Amino acid sequence: MNISARNVLKGKVVSITSGVVNTEVVIELSGGSQIVSIISKISAEKLGLRKGRKAYAVIKASNVMLATD
Repeated sequence: MNISARNVLKGKVVSITSGVVNTEVVIELSGGSQIVSIISKISAEKLGLRKGRKAYAVIKASNVMLATD
């Protein structure tokens, strides 16, 4: 796989919560940190995601916004 994104983090799927339209996928990285992604239900099915399967979190963002109260 070749991809232009600089942040490709390998992990393991630890949780999948499917809704009517979207699916929440939690990937745990080797250090124990978790990344949560919301993708379409169809995409989750096409990727064959399941608990325990290895997956990559690919992060490409030109802006990261932060906020406080």
